Formats: sequence, C-alpha cells, structure tokens
Amino acid sequence: MISFILMVNKQGQTRLSSYYQWMTMQERVALESEIIRKCLSRSELQCSFLEYRGYKVIYRRYASLFFIVGTIANPDAGPKAENTENELGMLEFIHTLVETMDKWAGSICELDIMYQLEQVHFIVDEMVMNGQILETNRRNILRPIDLLEAESKKKGGIFGRR
Repeated sequence: MISFILMVNKQGQTRLSSYYQWMTMQERVALESEIIRKCLSRSELQCSFLEYRGYKVIYRRYASLFFIVGTIANPDAGPKAENTENELGMLEFIHTLVETMDKWAGSICELDIMYQLEQVHFIVDEMVMNGQILETNRRNILRPIDLLEAESKKKGGIFGRR
C-alpha cells in the first residue's frame, strides 16, 4: 500500500506531498526531511530502493526533480505483516506518473508543479486512491482535466451561462 508520494527538487524542497495514511504534521515533517536527505545523498550508482522506519522507499530522479514513493505493509493484515509491494512496479508507477504529467504539461518541470499544483494533485488523485493505484491509462487520467479546461474556455464558464 502506498503511504505517501513526494516530489522534491535537488535542493531538498518539497514541491508536492500526498499522504494516504494519517500522520501528525510533526511526524510528516520529520519523515520527509529524513527520507529526502537519504535519497538526495545517494549516488546514481546506488539502487533506487531503501528501507527506512518500516517503509519501503522507492525513488527516481527526472531532471531536477525526485519522485519518491513510500510503501508500507497493508495495515489490515496485522502488525507483523510483511511489506510485499513490488519495487519495480512502483518504479513503473513513477515513470507512468511522469509520462502522464509530460503529456499534460509538455515537459514537466518544477515550475509546472509549483504554479499548477491543483492540477498536479488532480492527476495524482486520478491515479491513486487510499494508497492503491487505480488508473494507469494516460487518456483516462487526463480526460477530466481536458474537460475542465475546455469548459473553462467557453464563454461564461461552467456556472455563468446567460
């Protein structure tokens, strides 16, 4: 089960965070800073998987952005359950997320995430719900965004028809 998704720049600044498991803000800040520090300090020759505090952390760097996914064992399976998430499957999910955002914004960059944060959250929410990957088809993910953009360009928008 996916516990969190982070998008971070090379300086370690979080540009997007999405959590699927409840944590206090202090826990989130501490977890983010520690995981980001660990991911940024690793060389390109090291693998993109690490285990930290019971989380499997899978990350991938695209240009100046790090996409980080943290998984945890399914909490419904009990306290001693093993985290059986497939690391290569999560890398493929990260790649699909980046490809989807590239199709939406051209070539995705840090500024796209910063200035269009609501749409980026929408894309992530279309792909993941409650820590489970629901959709990986780019057309299906981007269709609601395209419809919203087309409707907003119409005269009067969605609500103001007269």
